[in-house]
Amino acid sequence: MVEKRRCRWVNLSNPVYVRYHDEEWGQPVHDDRKLFEILLLESFQAGLSWECILNKRGNFRRAFCDFDAAKVAAFNETDVARLMNDAGIVRHRRKIEAAVSNSRVFLQIQAECGSFNAYIWHFTNGQTLTEPYYEHTKSALSDAVAKDLKRRGMRFFGSTTAYSFLQAVGIINGHGSECWLSREK
Repeated sequence: MVEKRRCRWVNLSNPVYVRYHDEEWGQPVHDDRKLFEILLLESFQAGLSWECILNKRGNFRRAFCDFDAAKVAAFNETDVARLMNDAGIVRHRRKIEAAVSNSRVFLQIQAECGSFNAYIWHFTNGQTLTEPYYEHTKSALSDAVAKDLKRRGMRFFGSTTAYSFLQAVGIINGHGSECWLSREK
């Protein structure tokens, strides 16, 4: 049996990472709860490795009410203190507070646009772009997304984080030409 070739960034010794690459990363996501999950996780990733966040994903799911944006939006200072004591997640007060305020922005976007899915996919008219991961860490698209989200009040979500989010949810197919999932083949 021939081993599948994957993007060079995948840590092949971590089955969680391999499964994420093979089954999730770059696959178009249209479910608002899943979009919120990736948005929240990407904002925690800033300054850390994605593998670190991915390894803590189950803990984040538990700590953030199965990524229910409405429940996270209702968090208060007691919840922030609880999360600061949760060794299973990234305990960074500003990121935790941003997750709460970003969930409120997420809900505002849902109310305005009908869904976060409609909002985020409108930037590409519903189309997936193909840009291998080694070409960019940000782009005019991620600049526009980050700028609009910042204008709406979202924090810990600059252009590089937006680009990573866009790749993760399949708005940008970032698989490299070496990868079995590449559209360049």
